[in-house]
Amino acid sequence: MKKAIACLLLVVCSYQTISAQIAASVAIPENKSFSAERLQRIDKLIQQYIDSGWIAGAVALVTHNGHTIYYKALGYDDKEQHKKLEKDAIFRIASQTKAITSVAIMQLYEEGRLLLDDPISKYIPGFKNPTVLNQFNKTDSSYTTVPAKREVTIRDLLTHTSGISYAQIGTPVGNAIYAKAGVVGGIGLLNGTSAENIERLAHLPLMHQPGEHFTYGLNTDVLGYLVEVLSGQSLAEYFREHIFEPLGMKDSYFYLPKEKYNRLAMLHSEDKSKHVVNMEPKIGINGEFYRDYPLDPDGKFYSGGGGLVSTAYDYTLFMESLMNGGMLNGKRILSAHSIRLMTQNQIGDLYVNGSRLTKFGLGFEIVTDAASGRSTSPPGTFSWGGMFSSTYWIDPQEKITAQFVLQQFPNSHGDIGEKFKVLVYQALQTD
Repeated sequence: MKKAIACLLLVVCSYQTISAQIAASVAIPENKSFSAERLQRIDKLIQQYIDSGWIAGAVALVTHNGHTIYYKALGYDDKEQHKKLEKDAIFRIASQTKAITSVAIMQLYEEGRLLLDDPISKYIPGFKNPTVLNQFNKTDSSYTTVPAKREVTIRDLLTHTSGISYAQIGTPVGNAIYAKAGVVGGIGLLNGTSAENIERLAHLPLMHQPGEHFTYGLNTDVLGYLVEVLSGQSLAEYFREHIFEPLGMKDSYFYLPKEKYNRLAMLHSEDKSKHVVNMEPKIGINGEFYRDYPLDPDGKFYSGGGGLVSTAYDYTLFMESLMNGGMLNGKRILSAHSIRLMTQNQIGDLYVNGSRLTKFGLGFEIVTDAASGRSTSPPGTFSWGGMFSSTYWIDPQEKITAQFVLQQFPNSHGDIGEKFKVLVYQALQTD
């Protein structure tokens, strides 16, 4: 018993030092669990993509057992201006926001404010008596519907099985229906609110019967609005009080304060030859998209599905708290039991984006035994990514968290994210 307690204290203490480890400006001390020589392959990979003109630059941060083993920024923040990329650059994390919103929902669950199988209409009445798309006329975006077999639940939203699609970046049918109703994707905007967007969405048809398919969509935006309804706070205020401040996340926002404007990383795109270029200030993605939306001083659109900006350091603090059973540096944001729920298969035999190998929990994609047989990630690893080519994963078995950040859309060379994962694991020494 004494030995078990001592081991537990050692683990907790190692996680309590993570802030200092990541933030340290000195060289990262050698970690005997990782080969320093093999970790250099990450540098070579990233530099190869930079030299080839495929990406402008990247930040990568990897921890093991609560200690930083790799933390570097390579390449350019602004390729056209030859501005060096810094480790503390602030990135548009897009759908990495979803994990934070999902944790907020589970916090409210732990407070007894909701149950996972409650219908969303219990809290947002517009979703009462949902309908499902039956026939669609692409000439004028008109459609017919049939009644849904049941109501959409909070669990459906957390697992993307509600039947709600994505505006602007979803299916052609979903894009057309949502555009006609004025529903937007939630980022790249200069006006509006999430509440207005979700209230419009609530009266539109589902793309399929609830629970019958996995359809990546505006589910987490609905959950973000639910957090506002139940807490009486804006999503920005809720995140600040219940997640960011407890974890010491000092550079995570929906809209940046003016004193941090200069740290917002340039968003890149690619030309016709698939080489990286700076994105234009305004582009079309089935509607208007403003590159520098996080600089809007009057912004009030708090998208729970994609609106946050953050740093590799801040997001690693969040990941470490999940790795450590919901606690970091003596601050608990969630119970270990809730994290267990979030990281178990919640969709049964349904496919995730057409794949039968991975599954989905409550806010995360989960590596199964079958998926592990085709990749370096052990079973139980949970992850997701963002629209602008960022990706992260949390590996409870090997005690690894990893954040790989680009700022590019579209990106024809997005395979670098999977290659980065391979290079992290090939440097892990198991002898």
